[in-house]
Amino acid sequence: MNILAKEAINALDELLERAHLTAGQILVVGCSSSEIVGGTLGKASDPEAAKEVFDAIVARLREKGIFLAAQCCEHLNRALVVEAECAEKYGLERVSVVPKPKAGGSFATAAYEGFDHPVVVEHIKAHAGLDIGGTMIGMHLRDVAVPLRLSQKTIGQALVFAASTRPKYIGGERAKYE
Repeated sequence: MNILAKEAINALDELLERAHLTAGQILVVGCSSSEIVGGTLGKASDPEAAKEVFDAIVARLREKGIFLAAQCCEHLNRALVVEAECAEKYGLERVSVVPKPKAGGSFATAAYEGFDHPVVVEHIKAHAGLDIGGTMIGMHLRDVAVPLRLSQKTIGQALVFAASTRPKYIGGERAKYE
């Protein structure tokens, strides 16, 4: 396994452990291959680096039965590539577009090419997220996101950020919570 794959798995495994994801839940991943290889976000797309990271992440998530939502870049309004099964389970409305490295991003392209039955959706409310390179995944998380500081701080040259989510606390001072 190459170093990028190892770093991605290290970050993913820690996130999965700390976020307590279970089979059938969704993990959103935003990934800048430009940042991974030391370039500026959106300016040095590297399909090989993106594929290596995607392959490592998707293999681990498939083992655990967790859905991957691969975020596209801003040129596709940060739409998401998911398996058709995920879209069906969560009632996600499909849109018609095929991501490419310069319009969607290399990671989303790797997802579209690597999934069994890829579809693209505009909106999702994921249970947790992994942001590789500052891609701004927050819009795709459930309402209460909890930042997680991972021990794997980078993948390649890209900074890594992570979040889990939790249910909202409602009811005030007399309420009891889990």
